[in-house]
Amino acid sequence: MTLQPGPDAEDALVEGALRPTRLPEFIGQERVKSQLGLVLEAAARRGRAADHVLLSGPPGLGKTTLAGIIATEMQAPLRMTAGPALQHAGDLAAVLSSLQPGEVLFIDEIHRTARAAEELLYMAMEDFRVDVVVGKGPGATAIPLQIEPFTLVGATTRAGLLPSPLRDRFGFTAHLDFYDTADLEVIVMRSAGLLGVAVDTEGVAEIAGRCRGTPRIANRLLRRVRDWAQVHGDGVVTRASARAALDLYEVDALGLDRIDQAVLDVLIRRFGGGPVGLSTLAVAVGEEPETIETVSEPFLVRLGMLMRTPRGRVATAAAWRHAGLEPPGPDGPDQQVLELA
Repeated sequence: MTLQPGPDAEDALVEGALRPTRLPEFIGQERVKSQLGLVLEAAARRGRAADHVLLSGPPGLGKTTLAGIIATEMQAPLRMTAGPALQHAGDLAAVLSSLQPGEVLFIDEIHRTARAAEELLYMAMEDFRVDVVVGKGPGATAIPLQIEPFTLVGATTRAGLLPSPLRDRFGFTAHLDFYDTADLEVIVMRSAGLLGVAVDTEGVAEIAGRCRGTPRIANRLLRRVRDWAQVHGDGVVTRASARAALDLYEVDALGLDRIDQAVLDVLIRRFGGGPVGLSTLAVAVGEEPETIETVSEPFLVRLGMLMRTPRGRVATAAAWRHAGLEPPGPDGPDQQVLELA
């Protein structure tokens, strides 16, 4: 019997296979593509490493993919690490000192890099030099160490947490926006072809409309709809099979998942539409406050279903209607809804 890769290994292999490797293959983000293409082409013509690049935006929009594309376009190796892994200056110094000429260093969640390592980056990015401190106390000595010219690609979901000295050292910064439905349909169709999944245009549109404007989610939903079509259907992803599969996985027509729906349900039915503090809302839903704040709230705010106010979170009229209820009048929450709690 041959053992198959586990779910995590399979997902990693699938994600790697679906990622484009060249800039023309990257779908969407046309403004960022044009700007980045100019930066890379100019650097290639000069025969030098490209300027350092900062990519910001919500998770799943292609920051890691673009880092790989930058390395491919510059015909350079790619070294990958993450901010939380760089907790000491020595950790970063070891990485920087082993870089090859022109190598691309990708630091994911760069805003979570420790302060000591972060300060070491300043000199490395500008002068391609780091100071290695030997010893402790008054007898400590700083030994300057030259490093090879490299391109740093930093990715962050919280650009506001980056200190100005670090942010200003990037030669090119780009913010990735959520994708529109047309681009997502192209992405789903491309992924279906790479996975060997039979789809029709209506099935593709159904998936693209429920993936929160995020390619990573679109690819994940495609795999789950594929599973449903293989088990309960004829293997072809149609609108009917996509709806049945996504309903099974609690993803509604707007892309709200279980947590999103729980947040709105608790906010409306238990607290009369708010305002409710974040910690209270998290306890009522059974999730961590950070999960609510970073995963659910941005999407609900973007849909116009949730407002952040100084007093707490408030459900909008659109949220009430989505829940199948009439929004409260100007005099306060609907008493019938309060009684449901």
